[in-house]
Amino acid sequence: MLGKLLLDENLSDKIVPKIIDLYPNSTHVKALGLTNTDDSIIWDYAKENDYVIVSKDSDFHQRSILYGLSINVVFYMVILQNLSI
Repeated sequence: MLGKLLLDENLSDKIVPKIIDLYPNSTHVKALGLTNTDDSIIWDYAKENDYVIVSKDSDFHQRSILYGLSINVVFYMVILQNLSI
C-alpha cells in the first residue's frame, strides 16, 4: 500500500478529492504552501511526514537514485492515468 500521497505542483490539485478515499490524508503541495519551492524542501517534507511523492516529471525519481530510496516516488502515469481529470 502506498499510504498518503503528496502531489507535486506539476499535477492538478483537483486530483486530491478524487483519490482521498483510496489514499487518506493525501494532499497537494499547493495546500501546504509549497508551490515554487525547491525540490529538496518538498523531498524533506515528504520524508519527515511519511508522504509518497507523486510527480509527472523525473526530478524526484532522479533524486531518489542520487540520495537513495529514503522515500517513495511514484510517477503520475502509474497511479493516476485512469482518472478523468
